[in-house]
Amino acid sequence: MSDSRLDVRKTYKLLINGAFPRSESGRSYEVASAGGEFVANMAQGSRKDLRDAVAAARVAQVKWWGSSAYNRGQVIYRLAEMAEARRAELAEHVALAEGLSIKKAERSVARAIDRVVWYAGWTDKIAQVYGGANPVAGPFFNFSLPIPSGVVGIIASQESSLEGFVDAALAPIAAGNAVIVVASERRPIPGVLLGEMSATSDFPAGVLNVVTGITSELAPTLASHEDVDGIDLSGVTGDAANDLNAAAASSIKRVFRPRDGDGADSTRRLRAFIETSTVWHTIGQ
Repeated sequence: MSDSRLDVRKTYKLLINGAFPRSESGRSYEVASAGGEFVANMAQGSRKDLRDAVAAARVAQVKWWGSSAYNRGQVIYRLAEMAEARRAELAEHVALAEGLSIKKAERSVARAIDRVVWYAGWTDKIAQVYGGANPVAGPFFNFSLPIPSGVVGIIASQESSLEGFVDAALAPIAAGNAVIVVASERRPIPGVLLGEMSATSDFPAGVLNVVTGITSELAPTLASHEDVDGIDLSGVTGDAANDLNAAAASSIKRVFRPRDGDGADSTRRLRAFIETSTVWHTIGQ
């Protein structure tokens, strides 16, 4: 009896509203390692898949923001716990995607998990840091309160398969937004794996949606969608980013374009998709 057998090739699916559908178009594409070797098949999301993800995010965002800041922090921390348990798997795929040694990939995964914990810790501090009581002349209290923009579209980093994904996705989520992430076209698997973990943790369905596919096909739809309140252009540069910026202007979106120093301990991403609400209240007797 022969010991040879066929490889069972995996096809990763989309994450929309807590479920893992295939693309409605039925399309998929091959993902290769940094060395050019086949790794897996990936669902090739369509414009309709994006629209479905936006609709799911809109419903989920209300519930997510309605929960306490403490609860949101615990949910994000649970994601860090799950990623910690699957560090070896994440490191393997980061190494394949980015052409790193396994030791360097392990350090990258450790940094990514630390960042998840960092964002978990920010959920109940955003109001303290970015809100405050305002001085007014009269028998009133006047407060500035940070509130989320709502639904945020993200074009994830094309190069940083996990760390870049974490920063782009978790910052707006920590601030109370729901997100739709277009994962790296060539290096999507680490981000998709993190999305799978979120769906089996305590994240409400639709808070984190992950769509894979051809960035140049998906990004314009996300940028011009009128029910998307903000867009992060981390994964595009140059003329492509300028074109998406112009498309976003048609529906008056907030636009975030990263710059040097936005990693590490920068809070610029946290502030990118926060609005300020002013509340007046009379002083009681």
